[in-house]
Amino acid sequence: MTTITTNIKGIRDIMRKDTGVDGDAQRISQMVWMLFMKIFADKEEEWEITIEGYQSPIPDQFKWQNWAANEEGLTGDALMDFVNNELFPALKELDFSISPQAKIIRSVFEDTYNYMKNGTLFRQVINQINRIDFNSSKDRHLFNDLYETILKELQSAGSSGEYYTPRAVTQFMVDIINPQLKETVLDPASGTGGFLTCTIDHKKKLVQNDQDERDLQATIRGIEKKPLPHLLCTTNLMLHGFDVPAVRRDNLLSKPYADWGASDKVDIILTNPPFGGVEEDGTETNFPQKFRTKETADLFLALIIRLLKDGGRCAVVLPDGTLFGEGVKTRIKEELMERCNLHTIVRLPNGVFNPYTGIKTNLLFFEKGQQTKEIWYFEHPYPDGVKSYNKGKPIHIKEFDLEKAWWNDRENETYSQYAWKVSAEEIKNRGYNLDIKNPHQVADDLESPEVLLKKYQATENKISDIQDEIIKVLTEALR
Repeated sequence: MTTITTNIKGIRDIMRKDTGVDGDAQRISQMVWMLFMKIFADKEEEWEITIEGYQSPIPDQFKWQNWAANEEGLTGDALMDFVNNELFPALKELDFSISPQAKIIRSVFEDTYNYMKNGTLFRQVINQINRIDFNSSKDRHLFNDLYETILKELQSAGSSGEYYTPRAVTQFMVDIINPQLKETVLDPASGTGGFLTCTIDHKKKLVQNDQDERDLQATIRGIEKKPLPHLLCTTNLMLHGFDVPAVRRDNLLSKPYADWGASDKVDIILTNPPFGGVEEDGTETNFPQKFRTKETADLFLALIIRLLKDGGRCAVVLPDGTLFGEGVKTRIKEELMERCNLHTIVRLPNGVFNPYTGIKTNLLFFEKGQQTKEIWYFEHPYPDGVKSYNKGKPIHIKEFDLEKAWWNDRENETYSQYAWKVSAEEIKNRGYNLDIKNPHQVADDLESPEVLLKKYQATENKISDIQDEIIKVLTEALR
């Protein structure tokens, strides 16, 4: 076990003893804001050398190295008093006009909280964190891998699981979209930053000089409205070498649809908008009448179409409900097919997002600027011996080699059991219902939902009758 893994395990064990930390989501939030401050402190050491005249936005007494770095420093009640009554108020009210770094710190701490109550345990956690050197490429690389594990843990941290998209899915989508160095990439619901960090890793292979590095840093954009994933995403990008992570705390759905202009448009959108979510009352009025709904995923899909440049590309995760849904969903799908070439839908099997949700999901790939003429479908199969994915057996990137081999050879009979195409005309005749089953698979013999419901109700009634009979017999026996 590596030293860093040992340190993180030690931090977890210590936090579990603290009565103020309740559950995984709070533990992760607590751990990450402290890691953020340590990463920022290590970054400042680097910036003082590489950026001429660099001035820290953090007052001296609140810098990590001045209150946390000394193992024999503040502890107990004095430490908790300092953190709760001096450090947090100062960082939450930091003047964000000082520098881009000040803006990042304030946005991170605005809705971040200190949950720990025991100052002695708090000092122990600090001392574990201080053993990680984020200026060491070895430590940074090892921690990057570990951070991915921390993010995965959100899947079992209640509703926080919605912020994590399996790495294999994000990697496949980025590989297919293939972002080029100067192309602007946006995730409008960035969560913990999976799509952005995959894009950064992809683009880094194209970086050859300082100007390329500046182009890389200038072309990655993320938006996240919730504080915990925003903190996680910002920290994630800093771990990937971003001095000023362009991840904004905001909700793009709250801006009027008509206000998005040419300067807001991007080359690529990679995203997994929250599905099943409902927006606040009034949010839908920012959209044209035909798109008005409170359902988050629907509004994001309408906005994505708006934000893409002509020729721009998108890969988006959407649930089955979007494919077969009617009403507003139908009008958004019509808009999508009229304004974009929806060329591919990869249908994922059950369990990809377990344990957060068992909802079946799809990957939609489209390009703006041309109408859809036909849609290719590809049904992703389970690996041999697997009947569903779960936390212990997640989907793996190697499984997508099948789609990658098919992508530019779609008529090849080798893939015929998984792939089929449908004309846009047929989709229109179906009322824009995109939920088309694989014609090459033997249809299951399940009865219709109506029949199954009737049988279920009959069974329930039978059970109820049996329970009544048992109660009657017992009552008679006890007289």
